[in-house]
Amino acid sequence: MISLAEAQQLDARDPLAARRDKFALKPEQIYLDGNSLGAMPHAAQQQVAAVTQLQWGEDLVTSWNKHAWIDLPFITAKKIAPLIGAHRDQVVVCDSVSVNLFKLLACALSLRPGRLRILTQQNNFPTDLYIADGLSDLLKHASYRVEKVPVNRLADALDNDVAVLLLTHVDFRSGHMHDMQRLTQAAHAAGALTVWDLAHSAGALPIALDDWEVDFAVGCGYKYLNGGPGAPAFVYAAARHHNALSQPLQGWMGHAAPFDFAPDYRPRKGIAQFLSGTPPIISMAALDGALSAFDGIDMTEVRIKSIALAELLISQVESPPTLKTLKLASPRSAEARGSHLCFQHEQAYEIVQALIDLDVVTDFRAPDLIRIGLTPLYTRFEDIWHCVDRLQKVMVNKLYAAPQYASRKSVT
Repeated sequence: MISLAEAQQLDARDPLAARRDKFALKPEQIYLDGNSLGAMPHAAQQQVAAVTQLQWGEDLVTSWNKHAWIDLPFITAKKIAPLIGAHRDQVVVCDSVSVNLFKLLACALSLRPGRLRILTQQNNFPTDLYIADGLSDLLKHASYRVEKVPVNRLADALDNDVAVLLLTHVDFRSGHMHDMQRLTQAAHAAGALTVWDLAHSAGALPIALDDWEVDFAVGCGYKYLNGGPGAPAFVYAAARHHNALSQPLQGWMGHAAPFDFAPDYRPRKGIAQFLSGTPPIISMAALDGALSAFDGIDMTEVRIKSIALAELLISQVESPPTLKTLKLASPRSAEARGSHLCFQHEQAYEIVQALIDLDVVTDFRAPDLIRIGLTPLYTRFEDIWHCVDRLQKVMVNKLYAAPQYASRKSVT
């Protein structure tokens, strides 16, 4: 166990420490749930104020041209692209993760005619499974099916009937991280395409979509990218596929000339064809502003700090006998996990609620996991110390047994 002073010394030597000042966090706030909802950057708040007060408030509809609202999906994507190792012409911001997954899966299936299986992992993030199943049901006349296999059987299950390998880079429960490059290569060797969900990795660790020859990817705007609740998602599609794509949600913003209002659909070229409906300007502006927190960032430095925070948290939880009932449910090897940790306990939900009342915000994932997010841009080593110190108070005094924690809220 280290002391609070030692944790503060680690913060004093942290090259990313000044990034915390970009976020609207109170000095005493122990926020360890950025993997669920990122903290609010000051720049996001300022950008939303500018859009609502000056642009919408004063310039009204002329803002589509005057303030380049019409280009915001590409302006924002340009800021995300370097964080995921992508050329900017292969990324666009639009819709939600779920809607974008539908588009990408449909595109990938159309590029592999005659192959009838979407291969994915058991216990993948539920929305990924729901979308895959829903698309399969929609196309049941063509006999498409979704095959869900254990993680250790993925490579063996790749054969000449698999059209798409659909995986989440970092598991939302355990934090287990797939070797994206190796599995993409394995899929390609079998003639399949890849669709990767980056919800728990974009903005938290280095990704090289172009170098790893990934086909398609989707990512979340409101977790590590800090774009605010319900922030739009992003789509990545490798340029080598652009000319052969057939995006199924043919909305007017994906039309080559949307303001011609032609009755027949003619898709835009390149990544722009993934647009469908009118961009949600206020929420997209929040994301665009939030991304300034990454200006000049080296994602390798972010990863180094993430690992250091995690190693400190593991050692602090596993050292005192007072916390021996908490079992690490994430990979012990840093190379095998993302930027959050899970600890298992049969009363995990109640423990999380007790921690929140002590101003330590973590979250719960069913059935029995305490999930602790480590967001290197603003998580301090001091936060880890306070988290474990208050966790010991919860466990030693059995604060989690208080009756108010027994009733589960709508959002857990």
